[in-house]
Amino acid sequence: MKELKYLNKYLKKYWLKLLIGIIITIFARLFQLVMPSYVNKTITVVEQYVRKDITMDLAKEQLTFYIIIIVGAALLSGFFTFLMRQTIIYVSRYIEFDLKNEIFDHYQILNLNFYKKNRTGDLMNRISEDVNQVRLYVGPAIMYGIQTLTLFVCLIPLMFIKAPTLAAYTLLPLPILSVLIYKISKIIHKRSTLVQEYLSTLSTFTQEVFSGVSVIKAYALEPQTNEELTQLAIEGKDKSMNLAKVNAWFFPLMVLLIGISNILVIYIGGMQYINGEIGVGLIAEFILYVNMLTWPVAIVGWLTSIVQRAEASQKRINEFLNEQPELENNLSKSHDIKGKIEFKNVNFTYEDTEIEAIKNLSFTINQGETVAIIGKTGSGKSTILDLVARLYDVSSGEIFVDNKPIKNINLTDLRKSIGAVPQDAFLFSDTIKNNIKFGKFNATDEEIVAIAKEAVVHENIMGFSKQYETVLGERGITLSGGQKQRVSIARALMKNPAIYLFDDCLSAVDTETEEDILANLKKASSNRTTLIVSHRVSSAKNADKILVLENGKLLQQGTHEELNGTEGYYKELYRNQLSEKEN
Repeated sequence: MKELKYLNKYLKKYWLKLLIGIIITIFARLFQLVMPSYVNKTITVVEQYVRKDITMDLAKEQLTFYIIIIVGAALLSGFFTFLMRQTIIYVSRYIEFDLKNEIFDHYQILNLNFYKKNRTGDLMNRISEDVNQVRLYVGPAIMYGIQTLTLFVCLIPLMFIKAPTLAAYTLLPLPILSVLIYKISKIIHKRSTLVQEYLSTLSTFTQEVFSGVSVIKAYALEPQTNEELTQLAIEGKDKSMNLAKVNAWFFPLMVLLIGISNILVIYIGGMQYINGEIGVGLIAEFILYVNMLTWPVAIVGWLTSIVQRAEASQKRINEFLNEQPELENNLSKSHDIKGKIEFKNVNFTYEDTEIEAIKNLSFTINQGETVAIIGKTGSGKSTILDLVARLYDVSSGEIFVDNKPIKNINLTDLRKSIGAVPQDAFLFSDTIKNNIKFGKFNATDEEIVAIAKEAVVHENIMGFSKQYETVLGERGITLSGGQKQRVSIARALMKNPAIYLFDDCLSAVDTETEEDILANLKKASSNRTTLIVSHRVSSAKNADKILVLENGKLLQQGTHEELNGTEGYYKELYRNQLSEKEN
């Protein structure tokens, strides 16, 4: 159970509620123990009346008194059982809440490399299914474990006090059961781990299918996809069945052993009754004791299964919680970002692919300048924007922001000062208004409309039946590519940051709309440092400076007029795109 030690901090946090729950649990079981002894007494009263040792009135009086005690104990036991669930189960929900928040918070501080190495379905499964398995351990497992322990501690000594010989025979099957549970629990642990890992695989597959359903339909891949899911389902069924087969041994074995205990009570007790050593009432009392032990003994197997599953799940959770972010926020002091950016001999290689994206790159962007970055696919354009936002740290060299090394700038302040529009515009499954407000949560409706007009998307939004209250599908699937890009631009403009990062964000709009947006962007980004990555010269020609990249190196640098007056990649690109426009 070493992996489950991680939960000790939560158990300490809610120790008072747990302590109250444990005390209530003990009281609930103690009141339950009252009933068998009074059943014994009621039978004894009946025996005494049959033998004429007591009168009818006295028998009625004693029976009434004993029945009231039995009913009262049952009611009190039920009441305390209710309170028990209201404390211990509530604590398990609190711990579930805290653990999910901790995992989610940790997910958010991990770097992009982590998300490249791990699939979304697996991440989702660990924060949902695995946490649920852990919750069963800190809730029902603790609750029923205390119940079982209380009954064993109180009931077994009581049985030996009342009839040692009968108690010894009655409890004889329990050591056998303990050994069987120990053996089977090892198998359960291994198979539980396999089942949890499979669930992550299934979650990942279904998540990818739902996200890429348009591609599946376009290529008519439904039969193949269904076949893959069928194979996964069969594999999952086999793993779950292997686990279920082991779990299936618990209850039959326990029922068998409890049945043997009942037979021993009746046989040994009957022999002792014949010899005049005990009364009939004590036999009835022991039968009740054995049946009271039925559920606790049976629950041992279930508890073992829960603990094993929780151990497997917590191990998977700990694997991610032990992941340390590669990027550290080295400065807690907050300060304003002005917008000057400088690259000095920067080299960068992607860890997952080992592709050297940036090679000995140096340039300076002054505060308030607009700089366009042009180059072929794979030349390192988008990587520059990622490095400015410090989504990655450089392999060598140095990046400066406002003349300070980027590593010595508060990471939160840096990213708050950036308005980014990624190449693949991502919109949340929410209203268009809320997607734009993502850049400024307290924005008014008037501000939202004004910004949407600047992004040249207002008229499109007004064409929808619910206008700004239109709820987008997952990843903004409701909108066209150009509409998604413009809503994403509006979100960045709403933030009004010190630095704008536009990553080929006008590729899906027509030339006329592009010119309108660029004109509005020029006004909005006045006195703001702006980096525009584009394949189109039309998006770059009005920039204060243009950087031309090739294979991660700086090929050309200058204004549109300077570069167009020099033979090279930029002039050739401009000439080709100009001829395409004329045609």
